[in-house]
Amino acid sequence: MKRILITALLAAATATASYALPANAAESAKQQSNKLQLDDVFQLEYASSPAVHPAGGYTVFVRNYMDIMDDRRVGNLWRVDNKGELRPLTGGQFIDHSPVWSPDGKQLAFVSNRSGSMQVHLYWADSGEHAPVTRLTSSPSNLSWSPDGKWIAFSMFTPRPAKTPVSLPGKPKGAEWAEPPRYIDKANYRYDGAGYAPEGYTQIYVMPASGGSPRQLTFADYNHGGTLAWNGDSSQIIFSANRREDAFDQPLNSELYAVTIDDRTVSQLTTRFGPDHSPQVSPDGKRIAWLGFDDEKMSYQLTQLYVMDLGGDKPRLLTGELDYSVGDIQWAADSRGLYFAYDKHGKGHIAYQNLSGKHSVLTDNMGGLSYSRPYSGGSYDVADDGSLVYTLAHPQRPADLMLQTSKLKRKLTSLNDDLLNFKELARIEEIWYESSHDGKQIQGWIAYPPGFDPTKKYPLILEIHGGPHTAYAGSFAAEIQLMAAKGNVVLYTNPRGSTSYGEAFAQEIHHNYPSHDYTDLMDGVDAVIEKGFIDEDKLYVTGGSGGGVLTAWIVGHTDRFAAAVVAKPAINWYSFVLTADAYNYFTKYWFPGVPWEHTEHYMKHSPISYVGNVTTPTMLLTGESDYRTPISESEQYYQALKLAGVETAMVRVPDAPHGIYTRPSNLMGKVAYILHWFEKYPKAEDK
Repeated sequence: MKRILITALLAAATATASYALPANAAESAKQQSNKLQLDDVFQLEYASSPAVHPAGGYTVFVRNYMDIMDDRRVGNLWRVDNKGELRPLTGGQFIDHSPVWSPDGKQLAFVSNRSGSMQVHLYWADSGEHAPVTRLTSSPSNLSWSPDGKWIAFSMFTPRPAKTPVSLPGKPKGAEWAEPPRYIDKANYRYDGAGYAPEGYTQIYVMPASGGSPRQLTFADYNHGGTLAWNGDSSQIIFSANRREDAFDQPLNSELYAVTIDDRTVSQLTTRFGPDHSPQVSPDGKRIAWLGFDDEKMSYQLTQLYVMDLGGDKPRLLTGELDYSVGDIQWAADSRGLYFAYDKHGKGHIAYQNLSGKHSVLTDNMGGLSYSRPYSGGSYDVADDGSLVYTLAHPQRPADLMLQTSKLKRKLTSLNDDLLNFKELARIEEIWYESSHDGKQIQGWIAYPPGFDPTKKYPLILEIHGGPHTAYAGSFAAEIQLMAAKGNVVLYTNPRGSTSYGEAFAQEIHHNYPSHDYTDLMDGVDAVIEKGFIDEDKLYVTGGSGGGVLTAWIVGHTDRFAAAVVAKPAINWYSFVLTADAYNYFTKYWFPGVPWEHTEHYMKHSPISYVGNVTTPTMLLTGESDYRTPISESEQYYQALKLAGVETAMVRVPDAPHGIYTRPSNLMGKVAYILHWFEKYPKAEDK
């Protein structure tokens, strides 16, 4: 692949440059090149979306890599057999994703832009040929084969243009006037990563598996997205939607519905208050399983697994004894049980549970998909014979594929060995420490810089995860590795509010964020300092999203850090909930009500309220197209810090949404600016 050429050119350039350097400078350059560099980001690869052939034997997956010319992540389909032999199915600088096997394993459907726009493509296993089979005007998603193999269902945004209420008169022919004003009256009008929402809704379509014209099945003015599941005789598609007139006021209250293929009639299957989603029909067509919870309006609630007969009996909860949210459910081929995934203590577990409630853990090593920061989460698939293939979590590698059967475990891919085998990476150590607030055990990880010497003193960077209801893991993270490569010890933890430690642990920050999660973070810093190799005059703190909130909270409550970088934060909860994309959700689940009725509560937990205490040099970093934590939040804090006389700067990332790292160069820029800011503020006596 292109990486080979880039590596050769970089190696040649390094060799040429070293030729002219003095011996000591050449050795220094060599040592530096053995560490992870910013531009190494473009050479990272990772595996995702494994689709095991129904008969086992091999797996098709997406091999993701970074296109240095277009500055984007792209992906091709590859196959790997159970012995680890790799072969490409597609190639080129395209985005191929969402591979799904037909029931008989003869065809593979996937989505790709290789025909000019995102279309449904088919791959034929016998010939190795692939081709587009649609000519759609929007991107398809949620591909699903009918059990008889005759149909492919998918969902797609369907425009429904609305006439503007005003048209301006008097425009002469050929005149170039300004773009007309945009009239907005919909409740949810913009989404992070997608921009301002066009008029229309996501609808469900079905098409012949051999190709042809898709037929629209749903028409109501609601979004019909998510997993699509066929009933046993291929006559209905089961889906999740919030089809209430007051959906804006009940943003999570979705139900399961079935749409009949022939006459397009829609019937409702569930009636619980709370979300019902991700339906899966058993292979024998008798039962349906899905995910959801009884909504109690908490900021975090456990997602649980339910099952019922398709005839409509009372839903049965299968995971009531499990204190972790479950996801990614798949039926066993014999319809006697289900596979599902959950995170526990930052580790991705895959479990099997029979219908009587007994469950067993198959692995706790799934993860590795978040190559930028060390978030938990991965993907897996199961063949009819029970062969399990999943993305492997590893502290020094992005996701590879792992095969697990009743007889063996085998690592199938090693996608980054050609790069990372020749780099000295940070060693990752898991730690547990006690919170001084209530004695709870808090989990964290320490990244030790290459060449670490415990007799020396090192700067410490505290890096805080977002969410706040998410979890870090001991997985590979480019940002952590790049920080450590510059000689920093890096600490990242899961303070209270994090997921994967039980529902009560996460709910401690309900209507109470930030709060004692701050104490947990400071105790983590103290635990690392006690090890004796940290320079206490070089303590730094950063975090993004919820981690940005906590970073701003920290500098408003302590001056122990030499510098801070607040990335994509919420600074003022009052203004945040009135400008964020999911404002109808935040006001109902994160706060006791709307801000003008609970102003004191909102401001008590807002970092802006403590800006007068800040003395720490603090930089802001946010994407200009971030609609989750709008850049106006960063602008408020920047201007407040300026008024307060605090050393500050603001980094604005053009066109970047909340997920800044989606463009590889933005990931590089984020880390480079963070390190620049920290290197600018050395220990106190040198200021």
